[in-house]
Amino acid sequence: MSCSEELLLDYSAGKLDATRMATLKAHLRECAACRDAVQSQDAVWSGLEAWTVPPVSADFDRRLYERIGNEVGWWETALRPLRAMLAFPAVPAAAGAAVLLVACFLLITPGSGPVAPQPETAAVETVAPDQAESALLEMETIREFSSLMHSEAAAPRM
Repeated sequence: MSCSEELLLDYSAGKLDATRMATLKAHLRECAACRDAVQSQDAVWSGLEAWTVPPVSADFDRRLYERIGNEVGWWETALRPLRAMLAFPAVPAAAGAAVLLVACFLLITPGSGPVAPQPETAAVETVAPDQAESALLEMETIREFSSLMHSEAAAPRM
C-alpha cells in the first residue's frame, strides 16, 4: 500500500469504509511514518474535542458596532499628514496658483510639445498619360451612373 496523507486523514476522521479501514490498519502495523502521522492527527482531534469555546461577553455587539463606527477610512488616513497645511487658507490657494502657472507655461511655451519630423524631399509618383486618361474616364462613368441612379430614385413609381 502506498502512503497517502489524504487516506490517513480520512482514517483519523473515521470516514473510511470497513474494507479500507482494515487494509489501512494492517499498513499501520508495518509503516512507522504512517503510524506517527495517525497518532499526531488523533492528538489534534482529541484536542479539538476537549476544547471549549469561551462565551461571548454580553456587550460584544455594542463594542463591535462602536469600533466599526470609529473606524477611519483609507482616504482620511492618507489626508491626515496634509491636515496641518490645509488649516491655513493660503496653502491650498498657493498650490492651486502654482499648478495654474505651470499649466500656462506649458501651453504658452513654443515647441514644448512633440514635433513630427519633416521629410527632406517629397516623393512624386510618376503616372503614364494613358493611366491618367483611363482614371478620368472611369471617374466620369461613375459620375454618370451615380446621377442616373439618383434620378431613377427620385422618379415616382407606379
